[in-house]
Amino acid sequence: MSTVNTVTEQLTRAGQAIEHDSFAIIDAEAGPHAYAAEQWPIVRRMIHANADFEFNGLTDFHPGAVEAGIQALLRGGAPLVADVEMICSGLSQPRLAHFGVRTHQFISDPDVIDTAKAQDTTRAVQAMRKAARLGLLQGAIVGIGNAPTALIELVRLIREEGQRPALVVGMPVGFVSAAESKDLMAMLQDVPWIVIRGRKGGSTLVVAAIHALLALAEARQRAAHTAHTAQTAQVA
Repeated sequence: MSTVNTVTEQLTRAGQAIEHDSFAIIDAEAGPHAYAAEQWPIVRRMIHANADFEFNGLTDFHPGAVEAGIQALLRGGAPLVADVEMICSGLSQPRLAHFGVRTHQFISDPDVIDTAKAQDTTRAVQAMRKAARLGLLQGAIVGIGNAPTALIELVRLIREEGQRPALVVGMPVGFVSAAESKDLMAMLQDVPWIVIRGRKGGSTLVVAAIHALLALAEARQRAAHTAHTAQTAQVA
């Protein structure tokens, strides 16, 4: 039986070898770290995406974040709401389809733009509000890599309007309110989150973190299938 995931791995043996060798190099160069066993694959893939070892330390997890993300994927059909199209474009469609995940982003919708102008807010704020109105935030995985105002508005929606995403991957990059937005998110206890502390972040890192979660979910799925097959064989 194959020892690799069939959906969330590279499609060729050569590609798999390069990726696995890259991960081995990261493990060796990173050395000891403070992350739990289920958290490190996410941080490692983020380092792999940017070749920046500072994410070993800057990345922070709600205690239930990884399990919440895995369970949301295994349940199937979880919405994935992003602040910008770049996240949706960067995610592997076959990997998402394996878990029935559909992506949503509203940053360029005409009604979002018009309302942002009328209310003198950002498009990112109005895009999060639109996702809430459409019922897409409940039980969703939310990925924010570009707009701090999207994350700030999401925190407000959680606190004031009872929105309950399954997981927030909050990694906006920038110099105005980026660090502060992630600190606000990390104050929440009742909604799991993964954040990058400080100014660093970006859509590429959100994509990397979600791809790592997809791989973890598939590994869990394959392990369950293997265990079920073994039990069935014993009964037979």
